[in-house]
Amino acid sequence: MALLTGKYQQRTGIEPVITAKSHRDVGLNLDEITIAEEFKKYNYTCGMFGKWHLGYGKEFNPTLQGFDYFKGFVSGNVDYHAHIDAEGYLDWWNGNNTENEAGYTTDLITNYGVDFIKKHSTKPFLLYLPHEAPHGPYQRRIANALRKIGTPGTARVPGDSIKAIYKEMVEVMDQGIGKIMDALKTEGIYENTIVIFTSDNGANNYGDNGVLRGIKGSPYEGGSRVPAIISYPNVIKAGTTSEQTVFTMDLLPTLLDIIGEQPCGKHIDGISIKNHLINQTDLPKRDVFYAFRNQSYIRSGEWKIVKTINEKEAKFELYNLSHDIEEKNNVALNNPELLETLQRKLTVWEQNVRVGVKTITK
Repeated sequence: MALLTGKYQQRTGIEPVITAKSHRDVGLNLDEITIAEEFKKYNYTCGMFGKWHLGYGKEFNPTLQGFDYFKGFVSGNVDYHAHIDAEGYLDWWNGNNTENEAGYTTDLITNYGVDFIKKHSTKPFLLYLPHEAPHGPYQRRIANALRKIGTPGTARVPGDSIKAIYKEMVEVMDQGIGKIMDALKTEGIYENTIVIFTSDNGANNYGDNGVLRGIKGSPYEGGSRVPAIISYPNVIKAGTTSEQTVFTMDLLPTLLDIIGEQPCGKHIDGISIKNHLINQTDLPKRDVFYAFRNQSYIRSGEWKIVKTINEKEAKFELYNLSHDIEEKNNVALNNPELLETLQRKLTVWEQNVRVGVKTITK
């Protein structure tokens, strides 16, 4: 939601993950203005192929949120071969209708993207390719289905084989990204296309977050600090690196700024990083926030506090990321005034963005 709207997901009214079992009646409100709707105003053709995860019902379909083309699935994950969600429903769509087809999910997403580029290379387009890989269920390109229509749950995969499967799933996705880049070059539009590759969160236990503490779903850096690669030949200098703090919600205002426009949506939290990308100028100082279930954090410059609520009691940790990127040394007791200041900021943010948040259970 943050990526597509340019704002903290809490502002859209829904904070937790929308699950197949319990939340089939909720989704991204049609009143929200997505990045696709922003670009359609400027005659961009918008295609999305892959994982939607912003509402199961037809009333939340991507084709109602600015995308001219959509093929893929609306749940958090599907069987890579049978395209069935975790509750036993067929979840493969062509536009606003279910329409299954043979193929490995990762390869299908790649093929849709390549085909879209070939068909629309002569006019402006926005292509969104949210891959499922390497999310579970863990399946190789050549494997059996793990789910059946009408039967909730997923067949067990031997635990000692998952790491190898996970590696293959990443490699197949990487191959697909290579095909996307090749298609841009074949069509002669590589140098005039901005390509952004990033993850939505850190790796789980089957991946590797290096020295960073925590995994996917964690408020620590291993859960939310991810690599991003941006290509815009002859505009963004090749080989440059950045350690500035950027959120996925910054991409919407950034891309609009690059074409000389501004978001029309309200309460945009993201900022344009155009000048930083092109001229390597520093971004303005700002506090950034995260909240998921019973944990939240604020990053303010080099400082970060992590808040955890257990049995209605809040616990706070304070870290200096400039020399403790591993978040090993909780210095909350040594900095009471700073801790109190950051606590207040986090509380104000939570009260501000959570107005109207729909409460949904796991």
